[in-house]
Amino acid sequence: MNLLSLNQDILPPSDDYIFKAIMTHPNAKIALMDLISAVIGRTVIDVEIRNNELPVTDNSEKNERLDVNCVIDNGDQVNVEMQGSRIEEILGDHQNFINKTIYYLTDLHSSQKSKGIAYHNLVRTYQITFCMYTIFPHHKDYVGQFNMRRADGELLSDQINAIIIELSKLGELLTKPIEEMNSLEMWSAFLRYAPEVKYRKLVNELIKHKEAIAVAGQVFSSISQDEHERAKLLSRRKYETDIQSNLITAELRGEARGEMRGVDKGMEVSAMIIGALLRHEAVEDIAARYQVSVEKVRLFKTALHG
Repeated sequence: MNLLSLNQDILPPSDDYIFKAIMTHPNAKIALMDLISAVIGRTVIDVEIRNNELPVTDNSEKNERLDVNCVIDNGDQVNVEMQGSRIEEILGDHQNFINKTIYYLTDLHSSQKSKGIAYHNLVRTYQITFCMYTIFPHHKDYVGQFNMRRADGELLSDQINAIIIELSKLGELLTKPIEEMNSLEMWSAFLRYAPEVKYRKLVNELIKHKEAIAVAGQVFSSISQDEHERAKLLSRRKYETDIQSNLITAELRGEARGEMRGVDKGMEVSAMIIGALLRHEAVEDIAARYQVSVEKVRLFKTALHG
């Protein structure tokens, strides 16, 4: 059993690329089965990774790429993904996230072959999303499960299931003895805290306590030490940050032209503040450079990072 050392530099499993690399690794099958079992509440005894691209039905459509698209032993379809960055939500109220979840879930469900099959024989579909930020601030529970119900709560169908696990809500879990944690709590703590040195003791206790997490930890450690993987992650992050910054700038400028003509300069300053925050510059330095209040910069920071 390989424990993580205190000085070991770990890539974040909260990054969707790293998460997928771990969970689709040939040596991590037992980990993926155990993770899915923990989420859907039944023991999974086999899992098969599928192509992560859903087939298109129209030449004008682009391929939809799923994260960990798989089929479990009873034929049910499961897509597991990690949502680490909230940058796409900066100008919204998580409706983009919610609509994307519904879109992927229903599209994956309707992608199964139905010709010659009675509708009652269609398999269930699960869209499982681990999220590093809070989607539902008014609900204390960190696990949200959604399916089709009547207005009074009576279940209509469990054919399609969206399960959103908010890893930002695990604070109280840190006070709970590992022996009292359920399987999903252990996995959530591992995925949330694995790269943070101050929680390394907790993570190693999880590795010692649960075999499937130990398997994931070994693959995780190997990937973290792979310089090629590390370089790919850093390059991808830089590319995404540049793209996101450009998109935000374009959106802000669009708002300025459409709703606040004559104040383009102010909106450009806002865009530059966002760019500086994405580069992790100090709040006070940004405020001084662009001659705005520290409070204003902090508002932007909260919108970006929570």
